[in-house]
Amino acid sequence: IEGLRNSGIEGLGSKYALVTLHRPSNVDDSEMLVSIMEVLQGIAHNLPVIFPVHPRTRQRLQDLRFSIGSSKLHLIDPVGYIEFLALQKNATVVITDSGGIQEETTVLGIPCLTMRENTERPITVWEGTNKLIGVHDIEYEVEEILKGNGKKGKIPDLWDGNTAGRMVKILEGILLSTPVK
Repeated sequence: IEGLRNSGIEGLGSKYALVTLHRPSNVDDSEMLVSIMEVLQGIAHNLPVIFPVHPRTRQRLQDLRFSIGSSKLHLIDPVGYIEFLALQKNATVVITDSGGIQEETTVLGIPCLTMRENTERPITVWEGTNKLIGVHDIEYEVEEILKGNGKKGKIPDLWDGNTAGRMVKILEGILLSTPVK
């Protein structure tokens, strides 16, 4: 993050939104992508937006000749996993359509707005910090998060980092109680 601040990204302080989009439902539909980008430009007036742009998304934006009207909407090249995790950890809110990011933000306690109608990770909605939204909900939800009214959530019970230990105990129980032939 310090590297991004030092690279001249204007307005990057302690609060920012982090965005990642790549799903066809959001980037292949021209009208949807333009709507999302217009909303992100609106958000950027009050909260800097960092958007590491997936190659397919960048190509779509170029095809649409979409121009960025806000100096606080930062379209950057994709970053590595560790740098992206640091961006998530320090973000005020994450706006995404990715599955794995829903889990990461839940563990980090960062509000996550997922631009999808459903998720393969429903526990992040039931217990975590994730909320499924449509494009027309983004600005309102970001405003609520900035007011301190974002979804708080908790880390699900079995997400404690001890899965391997539990599996060893289960396998020991199975293997030691069954005669080997």
